Amino acid sequence: MPLLARMLPAPLTIEVRRGAVAQLGALLADSRVATSGRVAVAVGPGQGDHIEGLIALTLSEAEVFRVADGSVDAAVSLGADLRKGAYEVVVGVGGGRTIDATKYAASLAGIPMVAVATNLSHDGICSPTASLVYEGGKGSFGVPMPLAILVDLDFVQAAPDALVRSGVGDVVSNLSAIEDWQLANVERGEPIDGLACSMARTSAEALIGRKDSIESDAFLTVLAESLILSGMSMVIAGSSRPSSGGDHEILHAVDQLFPGTSNHGELAGIGAAFCFFLREDQGRLAQVVDCLRQHQLPVTPGDIGLSVEQFTEAVMLAPSTRPGRYTILEHLRLSESEVRDRVESYVRAFGS
Repeated sequence: MPLLARMLPAPLTIEVRRGAVAQLGALLADSRVATSGRVAVAVGPGQGDHIEGLIALTLSEAEVFRVADGSVDAAVSLGADLRKGAYEVVVGVGGGRTIDATKYAASLAGIPMVAVATNLSHDGICSPTASLVYEGGKGSFGVPMPLAILVDLDFVQAAPDALVRSGVGDVVSNLSAIEDWQLANVERGEPIDGLACSMARTSAEALIGRKDSIESDAFLTVLAESLILSGMSMVIAGSSRPSSGGDHEILHAVDQLFPGTSNHGELAGIGAAFCFFLREDQGRLAQVVDCLRQHQLPVTPGDIGLSVEQFTEAVMLAPSTRPGRYTILEHLRLSESEVRDRVESYVRAFGS
């Protein structure tokens, strides 16, 4: 008998609400994530004391670990601590660095992980990868998807606006990534997963036309759900393809050449806009640029302090950051002078 459906991996529970951290114990028990065993909680350096005080009310027996940063060393150290205890689950509470370090540590310890997001800066909340810093730079490491995902809107609204807005840039960049995947399918015969594309596209389309912003709980809920859906699309695809194309190649090149220039989501948004400019897709380009500007996100290299020459250097380096990935950058194969001309034209069109 032919197989008529496929099984799709998904978190046991997804909660986007206020008070998620304070009610963490009840939420874990209600969703049958942790009912009787020991629970480890990993918190970042920023709000560790506050978070520890909140979870003590409903998870009094939990052991709290501090995650120093988003490095491989910090994740390995946490993994070693987790292996020493018979924990049923580890809960990572914090921003992207804390969650990524906890995801990797959980994979090393062989236990499930619950992600509790306190900001919405990128789609790593649910993705099957952990982005960690090591001596040679920054890399992505494969990890299991979180068993459950909670987003606390109280913490999200208290986070710096720039971090929350950057999540918009990361989600919207899916539109460019999908175009690149479809291009690779046509030009190289690369297999494409229609369901993963649908999920990634839906997450972006849910945001790109909205008129409200991060001041609204309704918008934050949609942003959180979009980031989660984007991460799930990567799980379905078995790679980052539906959410990472030429846009993210440019992002990684900027990170490599000019560390600390900007955050992940802001760079993804600029990369997506520039890639649509290269495709000469005026309709989608206008949508992306309007969305970035509405949410006070950077649009041009100058908005993040990069010159035309520096951004040109990043675009030239970009394909080498993802060897074997075919995007608009690999397709056009522009020379350095041609890239500089395109960057200058882009800046003239959208610079202030």
